[in-house]
Order: sequence, then structure tokens, then C-alpha cells
Amino acid sequence: MSREIVIAAAQMGPNQRADSRRKIVQRMIALMEKAARCGAQLVVYPELALTTFFPRWYIKDTSEIDSFFETEMPGADTAPLFTRARELGITFSFGFAEKTEQAGGVHHFNTSVLVDKNSNIILRYRKIHIPGHSQYESWRPFQHLEKFYFKPGTEPFSTARLFDAEFSLAICNDRRWPETYREMALRGAEIALIGYNTPMHYAPMPSHDHLQSFHNHLCMQAGAYQNGLWVIGVAKAGLEEGCQLLGQTCIIAPTGEIAAQASSTDDEVILALCDIDRVKEIRENVFNFKHHRRPEMYPLLSRTS
Repeated sequence: MSREIVIAAAQMGPNQRADSRRKIVQRMIALMEKAARCGAQLVVYPELALTTFFPRWYIKDTSEIDSFFETEMPGADTAPLFTRARELGITFSFGFAEKTEQAGGVHHFNTSVLVDKNSNIILRYRKIHIPGHSQYESWRPFQHLEKFYFKPGTEPFSTARLFDAEFSLAICNDRRWPETYREMALRGAEIALIGYNTPMHYAPMPSHDHLQSFHNHLCMQAGAYQNGLWVIGVAKAGLEEGCQLLGQTCIIAPTGEIAAQASSTDDEVILALCDIDRVKEIRENVFNFKHHRRPEMYPLLSRTS
């Protein structure tokens, strides 16, 4: 029996600072409805889908900082997205800033969730590879203060079963690390859902700006091929608060081939009929972990220091 899933990648254009949650959620619902008309069973949105990319600013007012974070999911503003998905019988995934109380303290995470057709959250992931810096740096044209605003996730990559397939979640900078895809694959993942907000200007190494588009696809295509994964990479794109964000939302097959790609930096839906059994083309041949992988010869990979 074939395991085919119609997956939609719902790229989002810029979210401006003044945009309300309600307005942004309505855009997300419009994308979901469009995807549903095209036969999508799963809709994937980007990282920090509900807000602008606020780590570009150094904000001192804690109440203003908290305004970017969700304390419950769904909440009053996001409930309409869950309700509409349930009406359409669609599953979905999206990223947001999460504020939570754990072990007696308050923590802030860059989070992504996977939601089933009954609007139940079946997988929650908190970003592990936090990029950027932790203190204000005046020389930058805009800040990248993710280390200031977010605590790294403390749980490793995991999977959830949906449509008779194994899904895993990652966020933005995670896609650049080969360990992300390998850990997912070793845990049995077959589809990786990855949202991102990536500026076209990389302040610490501006000579690499022209490589942003190349590196975006390079890491995801390599991760897909070397681990036999479908990779769904979804951008928040366009000119957001004066900062140009990379688009290039794409759906990548386990062979590393791009099956579909966005053609704009606006709100846009792309779809692909993903045959999950194509994972076997890689995992039973070139990258057959059981027969060819030599973990005993990679001892440094398991060291923590």
C-alpha cells in the first residue's frame, strides 16, 4: 500500500511589528484554505509565524518582550486557526515564541508544533541550535539577539506518527547542522518539517551574503539525501521592518531533488505529492545505516566536550 501525502508549504510574506495576531492568523487561514482547495492534507508554516522577527531589536521592557510570546497554545488569537483546520480536516505545523513555566522558573523558547486533524498538538519541539548573540552589539545594522530572548531546547529531536509516517520538527538554524538530520533519521523520522526566518545580510561575514540562497538549499538537500528524508523548508520572506528575508520555500525529496519551490517572497502555497516510501531508495541503498554506517569509527561525534 502506497504512503502518499499531499503536503503544502505555506510561505509567509513579512509580518510587520504593528500587525496584530488576529491579522496574521487570518493570513494563515487564507493560506490553509488555498492549500485545502488544492488537496493538501498537511500545511507547514514558517518559524515565528505569529510575529515579526523581533530578535532584530534589543528590547529592555519585559512587558513588550512578553507581547511577542504565547503562554498557551491555542490561545484566544490562535484558536481560529485550529478551528478552521479542524473544519477542513487538515493537519498543520507552525512556529512561534513560547513562554512557559518550568521547574519553578519562566523560560522562553523558539518553538514549533505539529497538530493533527482534530486540532491536538501531537509533537512540540523547542529550537536546539540557537544562533546569534546574547548582548546588544552597536556595530550591527540590525540585531540577531536569539541568545538573549530564547533558552535552548532541552529535549532532543523526536518523532510523531501521522498519515502512517514518522514526522520530526526543526527550526531555522537547525537546518544548517548535519547532526539534525542524522539524529532524526536514526530515530526513524521520514519527513522533516523546518520553518525559517533568514536575513539576506549576514553581519558577521557580509562577504557571504551572496551565498545565502545557495547555502539555504545546500544544507537541506544534503540533509535529505544523506539521511533519506523528505524535507519541507518553509520561509517567512520579504522586506520585514527594513530587513530582507530569504524566501526559497521548498519541498525536497529523499534523493535531494527539489520537488517544488516558491517563486516569490510573498504569501504563497506550494504543494507536492510526497511518496513516503521513496525514503527506501536511500536507506536501502547508498545510505543503508545498518549495513554501511560505522558508528564505532566516529567516537568524537558522541563527545559533549
